[in-house]
Amino acid sequence: MRPPDALPIAGVEQDAWAGRKRWINAGDLDIAYVEIAGAGPPLLLVHGFTDTSRSFSLLAPHLAGRRLIMPDLRGHGASQAGDGCRVADFAEDIAGLIRHLRLDQPVVVGHSLGGMVAIALAARQPDLIGGLVVLASTLKPGFTPDHPLPVGIQDLRDPLSPVDPFYDWWHACRSSVPRPFLAGLAKEASAMPVARWRAILEEVRITDLIAEARTVRARALIIAGACDPLFGEAHQQALAEALTGSRLVWAPNCGHNPHWEDPAFVASAISGMLSGR
Repeated sequence: MRPPDALPIAGVEQDAWAGRKRWINAGDLDIAYVEIAGAGPPLLLVHGFTDTSRSFSLLAPHLAGRRLIMPDLRGHGASQAGDGCRVADFAEDIAGLIRHLRLDQPVVVGHSLGGMVAIALAARQPDLIGGLVVLASTLKPGFTPDHPLPVGIQDLRDPLSPVDPFYDWWHACRSSVPRPFLAGLAKEASAMPVARWRAILEEVRITDLIAEARTVRARALIIAGACDPLFGEAHQQALAEALTGSRLVWAPNCGHNPHWEDPAFVASAISGMLSGR
């Protein structure tokens, strides 16, 4: 029998992912997370908008042997929603998780919205983290009203179907990404009320982390998808300029989700940072 914290090296049992979740209470909210046992500095992986901890299930086997903690952000997956949905609210929840689990300066890996959360955490609680990996993210989304993301979300209606055509755009990625994985993400995202999608997006849209990022002194790695339709080169260069001493790595032929499309590349870049390469 395989140990409960182990993952199959060739893939992930997507149907079993939700059953791996545990909960802690952070600021009167129950925050769900998946933990995989391992050695070395813990990695705390924070997912993007409408995703859950499942977002890192394809990456996890490529980080085998390392301790991984993958939370569901408030209002996503199995975590309670609470009243606020600002980037600062998400960051405070992650700080509570770090304290509750007594993690010793984990390296925080954040994708998209999760990257913004990681930067806010590093700026506001610098003693809590040991490093920062910002994956396909930005300091200032600046979505205009006619951008495909707010337009697409404005057209959504409850109850949201996991096969809504919007997911063809929102979860667009290489054909090699497993269909059961994408179906699991769509099912979990569809459980969120559309009003919550819109509220979180509005908070993300108006967020500006430029000043906060300039105060971050943690070692930082930026991993960007070379074909990212959301946060392209200008966003990545702004990140690199604001995060002092950071290194920018481009994931070839990847869009907004390099950890789905080329998890081996992303894992290698993270491992290189951890080993000082």
